[in-house]
Amino acid sequence: MENASTPTHCPYCALQCGMNVTPLPQGGVEVTERPDFPVNRGALCGKGRTAAQVLSPAARLTAPLVRSRGRLVEASWTEALDRVAGQLGRTRERHGADALGVFGGGGLTNEKAYALGKFARVVLGTSQIDYNGRFCMSSAAAAGIRSFGLDRGLPFPLEDIPKTGCVVLVGSNLAETMPPALRFFSELRSNGGTLIVVDPRRTRTAEQADLHLAPRPGTDLALALGLLHVVVAEGRTDEAYVRERTTGWAEARAAAMAHWPEYVERITGVPVPQLRAAVGMFCEPEAAMVLTARGPEQQSKGTDTVGAWINLCLATGRAGRPLSGYGCLTGQGNGQGGREHGQKSDQLPGYRKLDDPDARRHVAGVWGVAPDSLPGPGRSAYELLDALGTDIRALLLMGSNPVVSAPRAAHVEERLRSLDFLAVADVVLSETAELADVVLPVTQWAEETGTTTSLEGRVLLRRRAVVPPPGVRSDLHVLGELAARLGVEKGFPDDPEEVFGELRRASAGGPADYSGITYRRLTEENGVFWPCPDHPAGTTGAAGTAGAGESGTGAAGTAGVHPGTPRLFLDRFATTDGRARFAAVNHRATAEEPDAEYPLVLTTGRVVSQYQSGAQTRRVAELNAAAPGPFVELHPRLAARIGAADGDPVAVVSRRGRAVAPARVTTAIRPDTVFMPFHWPGEGRANTLTNPALDPTSRMPEFKSCAVRVELAEPKGRTGASAEVARSRGPQ
Repeated sequence: MENASTPTHCPYCALQCGMNVTPLPQGGVEVTERPDFPVNRGALCGKGRTAAQVLSPAARLTAPLVRSRGRLVEASWTEALDRVAGQLGRTRERHGADALGVFGGGGLTNEKAYALGKFARVVLGTSQIDYNGRFCMSSAAAAGIRSFGLDRGLPFPLEDIPKTGCVVLVGSNLAETMPPALRFFSELRSNGGTLIVVDPRRTRTAEQADLHLAPRPGTDLALALGLLHVVVAEGRTDEAYVRERTTGWAEARAAAMAHWPEYVERITGVPVPQLRAAVGMFCEPEAAMVLTARGPEQQSKGTDTVGAWINLCLATGRAGRPLSGYGCLTGQGNGQGGREHGQKSDQLPGYRKLDDPDARRHVAGVWGVAPDSLPGPGRSAYELLDALGTDIRALLLMGSNPVVSAPRAAHVEERLRSLDFLAVADVVLSETAELADVVLPVTQWAEETGTTTSLEGRVLLRRRAVVPPPGVRSDLHVLGELAARLGVEKGFPDDPEEVFGELRRASAGGPADYSGITYRRLTEENGVFWPCPDHPAGTTGAAGTAGAGESGTGAAGTAGVHPGTPRLFLDRFATTDGRARFAAVNHRATAEEPDAEYPLVLTTGRVVSQYQSGAQTRRVAELNAAAPGPFVELHPRLAARIGAADGDPVAVVSRRGRAVAPARVTTAIRPDTVFMPFHWPGEGRANTLTNPALDPTSRMPEFKSCAVRVELAEPKGRTGASAEVARSRGPQ
């Protein structure tokens, strides 16, 4: 197996692009195109093309590390695992099970995410588990469940996008975050469709749009309400659809009518003629879509903001119909699957709710434990991190780097340092791993087999293509060894297919039903869309598919098994009555509005050559050459006011801290807004600045908007009163 080319998938974003991985006779690994996979059709971005470089032993961890006299030194696996299990056990004895925390990652395979959730609840008995996917699309998930009764990133395949009439892309810079996906939007325009991009910056994606709306960060909710107001005022609602397939329209309509266009223009900065043009472009074709990403979601009102965009789809009959609908562009590689199977603090496998007695009975039966033994819901991701060193005394962390990626990052770093004990399992020595008492080197994408779930809800098999370095073990092995040391000797196998078999049983009958999916099917097919119960479509079985809509076609369907569900909601929504719910929402301010001291708005995001916290991509020379470090994007008027030229070091200051990076002066951003990418640690760490204010429903932090000032960075050696430099006073 290790000497031949292996078809597999990229380790990075939720496109999960197909690729071939081939070990080379002279050493190293080659990544090549795989045209048969329909999502990327052979195209790979720079991150995907260079992914194999992180497999090199020179770029990653190859032996366990333990802290001795303040330093991390190499140790045996026995010593490292004994130390982790011993510390977790002693902490539980002294302080109780909830003094133990578990923090996972959206890059873990479904098998590892499932095992981690089971380990937390069965072995440790703690309720304190969450994962960094909470920072990804939790607001869209909450809004989707509220409106449709089900959360799946896209309720249709990407291949439907070029066939629709108009797409409104809200808060996504696909050209840099998911470059292979941009072709679907280019094909949309080639087919005569239109693209509307909503973004405060004129990004590379916005440059491809037929219409670019540039609202002030944090005002997407008002923008969506204003568009719905125009829809109603111009008589463009689909009254028959609203009557037959929805509830709650009267309240949502009243809320929208309170947001007339001129009022919305004052809030957002988007001119009234552009609002009217957008409505015309969206409503004129027979089919249209709204797709959201982190822009509207990473807000303290993200759930309501996404709900307002869903309202626009429902009022115009654009959901649950062919080539129409609302979807969310999930970011992390397995952000979708990672929350479906137990990493989130309030969920059990199959996207079941942890506080549902029936769900607890089902999953406890699969796990062989009493339902009452399972802990209840715990803290969300930021709240868990904020409790470190106080209520939570020891933490097991897998596949995440919150020192760089969490909001109010300096505070989170301080909380991590305050722990009695920190164990990290990771591929590389990340900034978070550097703080650990024990670091466990684990296998990565091409060295292990496992499933992931893409932004389409397509379950995929990533195949092992190469042998890991000596001294490296899988996360499943780690969890099994720790479980045995903590008194649970069965139930944690290190064979991923065996784990997936149990996951199938645990998910059966749940909203995210994988029970009809097998490794054999995934080997033979280009993925299977959930829900996919273990019975043929159109029959009644233990696993229901309420709201599934079209089940799709394929050879699997003719063989007497369920073919999967590429398109949701075509027959009914996944609510109890089959109807979608409008959300009666109103605009409200961000948690932190600009003022005299902090007159500007900071928004954050990504660049094409780095990924998330950069823990892996910053180890690839080609990617670092293209994106060597952080920067501050600011408008020429703002730059002139503080006396900054392109490339000058500038400081961005919020109520939580200060970050310094070179200025990038451009007219592609609003004069009242600055932008920083968040991939780097150190003095340019953007998340030093961001606001951890949480959405009340999704518990998503407000990454996308906080009040800041910008000033020339203090020259080295300058102190005291002489260090005072020109401060921005907002747009004039």
